[in-house]
Amino acid sequence: MQNSPNHTAVEESGSILSDELLLVIRSRAAGYDASNAFFFDDLDDLREAGYLRMFVPTEYGGLGFGLEHVAREQVRLATAAPATALAITMHLVWTGVAKALLDRGDDSLAFVLHEAAGGELFAFGNSEAGNDLVLFGSTTRAEPQPGGAYRFYGRKIFTSLSPAWTRLGVFGLDDTDSEHPLLVHGFLRRDAGGFTVLDDWNTVGMRATQSRTTVLDGAEVAADRIVRRLPAGPSADPLVFAIFANFEILIAAVYTGIGERALELAVEAAKRRTSLKNGGRAYSSDPDIRYRIADAAIAQDGIPPQIDALARAVDDLVDHGRSWFPKLVGLKVRATENARFMVDQAIRVSGGSALANTSELSRLYRDVVAGVFHPSDTESAHSTVANFLLGPAE
Repeated sequence: MQNSPNHTAVEESGSILSDELLLVIRSRAAGYDASNAFFFDDLDDLREAGYLRMFVPTEYGGLGFGLEHVAREQVRLATAAPATALAITMHLVWTGVAKALLDRGDDSLAFVLHEAAGGELFAFGNSEAGNDLVLFGSTTRAEPQPGGAYRFYGRKIFTSLSPAWTRLGVFGLDDTDSEHPLLVHGFLRRDAGGFTVLDDWNTVGMRATQSRTTVLDGAEVAADRIVRRLPAGPSADPLVFAIFANFEILIAAVYTGIGERALELAVEAAKRRTSLKNGGRAYSSDPDIRYRIADAAIAQDGIPPQIDALARAVDDLVDHGRSWFPKLVGLKVRATENARFMVDQAIRVSGGSALANTSELSRLYRDVVAGVFHPSDTESAHSTVANFLLGPAE
């Protein structure tokens, strides 16, 4: 069944996140960060609000949102709790992938949408230390089993939602035929076992994501949950495009939310702080502070339209051909780098109080650093764009 790409359950300008819910979620963020704890209460509230079912078609029991609408919701959530938004991104990536494929007439991941409608929580188990091939190679071994199942052996890093996921998307290399190795993609049930989640998440920022290492030691994925067996290396398979598009756009949305919140905090600080040099007037009258805030606002203002445009192109099945990947990596890099600029400007406006651990800006300063580590990193993105424009290096 092919779902209408633009069908939504509510008006595109609306949000399922009320101001009251955002305030509650924001009130918890500092505590999760300080105690290095997972956001269980946020998760319960977001599930109740329908947040985990945003991509699920209405006929499956979901809200029927497209990527443009979901990205806007992610910006909004990230203004309250960046780590919560980042972790939830991984569930949204998989449901967004399933939605994107369904829109294109491919129902191979329709079960993801049905299970998300039933309350299952999906996590992203693809990242591997030292694997700069990303989706085009894997250090995890995928061992074929009788009947089409696979067992996976390897170590996955940055597995967000580790304490709570019920389904884990994984992939690995099947080199049974050494001349034609295959990359095998599937979904592991938590109750299937064969894996260990390490208690090793103690990071500078994005602490509430609890993106712990997952050691796969023969974790078995049933045959009916193996969704692709692709030749190793670059692939034009729609699954690869759908993963890449949803991941890059939704990551960009999270960091854009950080930038938006940083601007809000900068404005609040400028109005709150006063200057003895200027007769006790607020810093909002200081020309240097005014320039700095205006400069930040101009930078921030350019990012949301870019997210909207690319997300809408995914929803509307636009064929950008080979230029899709340069567009997507460029968006991710611009959004994450701009967020770092926004936080830096806000800290400069706010003064020394931002250095305190109790300051929201100090937490944003730590959270925003994580943006450089998500694929595609700056070096990989520039390589992608250069190859598109110039061809492969000789």
